[in-house]
Amino acid sequence: MKESGTTLTRRGVLKAAAATTLAATLGLPGAQASARGRGEALRVGVVGCGGRGTGAAVNMLEASPDARIVALGDVFADRLASCRERLADQPPERAGRVDIPDERCFTGFDAYRRVLGAGIDIAILATPPGFRPLHIEAAHGAGAHVFAEKPVAVDPAGVQRVIEASRRARARGLHLVAGTQRRHEACYVEAMRRIHDGDIGRVTGAAVYWNQGGLWVKARQPEWSDAECQIRNWLYYAWLSGDHIVEQHVHNLDVAHWALGEPPTRCLGMGGRQVRTGAEYGHAFDHFAVQYEYPDGRAVSSQCRQIDGCSGRVEEVVYGAHGHAVLASGRAEIFGRRPWRWEGEQENPYVSELKALVAAITGRGPAIHEGERIAHSTMMAVMGRLSAYSGKTLTWEKAMASTLDLMPPSLELGPMETPAVAVPGRTPPG
Repeated sequence: MKESGTTLTRRGVLKAAAATTLAATLGLPGAQASARGRGEALRVGVVGCGGRGTGAAVNMLEASPDARIVALGDVFADRLASCRERLADQPPERAGRVDIPDERCFTGFDAYRRVLGAGIDIAILATPPGFRPLHIEAAHGAGAHVFAEKPVAVDPAGVQRVIEASRRARARGLHLVAGTQRRHEACYVEAMRRIHDGDIGRVTGAAVYWNQGGLWVKARQPEWSDAECQIRNWLYYAWLSGDHIVEQHVHNLDVAHWALGEPPTRCLGMGGRQVRTGAEYGHAFDHFAVQYEYPDGRAVSSQCRQIDGCSGRVEEVVYGAHGHAVLASGRAEIFGRRPWRWEGEQENPYVSELKALVAAITGRGPAIHEGERIAHSTMMAVMGRLSAYSGKTLTWEKAMASTLDLMPPSLELGPMETPAVAVPGRTPPG
């Protein structure tokens, strides 16, 4: 296993981004998308070896017999080792497609560069979301197609970087699929087709929910620095996760974006830290409620909560002039003048989204460029957080123009203060 650098500075980030952009411009080796045919090996590298990165790697093996997992990268050696062990334990039909020797296993903040330099065709990007803009820029700059877990940013500066990187990648024929698997889940796809065909009449709005109990916390170990503790508990730090309205609720907001077909013009949010008040929860809120408004009078009502002992609800309701649709994992139903219910079988959407990526790369399916779309859905979540943290109405125009960048100027496994908990009415909106 190769140990990479343990320090990452903003100057280093910008230098790396400039280098990949220059490589693309000049047509240097590794900077152009390569066409892949049926039966030709697709070399896959994984950046971020936690549960989702490991799961996505397994899903890639399930999605295509041509996929080969050939490189791994993570800040922490123990997470890389766990991922490597799980990938080594594959059924016989997939075992021969995992080839990750020590020399293609990298740790440290710059492990992503080493993975991208290992001659890969597809990058699975599944680190904490705060790193996603940098990794998307670098992956596309290196000529790799991308599977990017959602969300793709945690702040307006990151959203803008992803939009620009996605536009450049599209021009070069590079594909990106985002980890918003509802977009590839059969019941959602069919329901949305019917919604857009007018089965509930003109769409007038939506209500979206991700209300559940609490999630995991990693108890701090004596050898961990402040930075390591934050990264291992990334859910509870906005610079890493965007808070749970961005990290998790983006799924539901993306469905609203899908149904309404455009971003909102403004929003007003509220939220707080009612139950999860201990230091182990960083500075994250445990509940949000946001109202999004559109120029033609439509609206989206949004709720997300992570508090034990409360009623749970994870679904989207799309309202129309002549009915409404209720969507959830494995379920879709339309009520009104054209009632309908999903009753078919469906493939695992985590596999379906990767099949779509492989099909685009090999020319067996349409091009797939989800970067700009998921960036807009991410911004919808980010502006909701900014409004809730500040207590102020926030417009889409102002959010998109913001230069707010939450990434620390230098990253190393050393001291790092926990950001202050936002106080509505006092915290600026960004």
